[in-house]
Amino acid sequence: MAKEFDFEKSIIELEARIREFQAISESGKVDLSREIRAITEKIDALKNDVYGNLEPWQITQVARHINRPSTLDLVKCLCGDDFVELHGDRLFGDDPAIVSGIGQIGDHRVMIIGHQKGHDTEENIYRNFGMPHPEGYRKSLRMMRTAERFGLPIITFIDTPGAFPGIGAEERGQSDAIARNLAEMSSIRVPILCFVTGEGGSGGALAIGIGDRVFMFEFSVYSVISAEGCAAILYNDPARTRDAANALKLRAGNLLEAGIIDDILPEPIGGAHRNHQAAADEIRKQIDKHLPTLMAMKADKLLDGRYRKFRGMGRFAREEELEHAEKQA
Repeated sequence: MAKEFDFEKSIIELEARIREFQAISESGKVDLSREIRAITEKIDALKNDVYGNLEPWQITQVARHINRPSTLDLVKCLCGDDFVELHGDRLFGDDPAIVSGIGQIGDHRVMIIGHQKGHDTEENIYRNFGMPHPEGYRKSLRMMRTAERFGLPIITFIDTPGAFPGIGAEERGQSDAIARNLAEMSSIRVPILCFVTGEGGSGGALAIGIGDRVFMFEFSVYSVISAEGCAAILYNDPARTRDAANALKLRAGNLLEAGIIDDILPEPIGGAHRNHQAAADEIRKQIDKHLPTLMAMKADKLLDGRYRKFRGMGRFAREEELEHAEKQA
């Protein structure tokens, strides 16, 4: 994904000017601090204006930004050095597209599981662009069972275009791995907090997305298919990605309104890719807010709430109309 967007052109030009002025000021020739402050204020105003009016397709582009904080970026911000990565599914191998391990976030010892993309071409190839193979999902499930065994709450970070659809992945049971995760995550007897940090794509995202609380960053997306795939299937025209993004209702606000997520996390001005630590701080706030309550609940009550949460999704409008008519009668 490109580092610069067309809708950010004016912002990028002003940022380049600031760098020029800073270089001049640091050389000691001229004091341009007043001009730098003025331009900085203008940039902040522009970012608020631009990012406050993004279309669904533009939000999708932001969610895919190559500098978007990855799971390991967030782990570094949240845990510092107090994180031990755990590898492998003990069946086939280790999948770099999913990372997992035990870490300390504030007062909480947790199991962390998340999709991992790269910040350059070489790393993206190694991480398979964040698209897990079945061994990645089996590794995730192994970590969830370990967390359950030791009473550790689970934190998941979701950022994937979807599960890898290659022949080898299918031969090794991709659909079975995803389905098994969905079933077993529903019955894991420790709290699970899920964060959509970038791109939440289809079953590949949902396979680590069954939680007691589900959150999204405001410029992340969560949908059953990518806008490109939807355009090709629905409109038979891959060029209509903008129309498809609008139709998919993939923005955080749409998901909150539909009851798919529990809350929207604000991003640093100009998007999470500009300030990883500020994005991680928003995650920490939700962990500190919700985890003590969930940890205090009995496991049966926790599972019942999780079941009801997901069972209540996807109601038809006709059913709601019937209920309303019955109440009126």
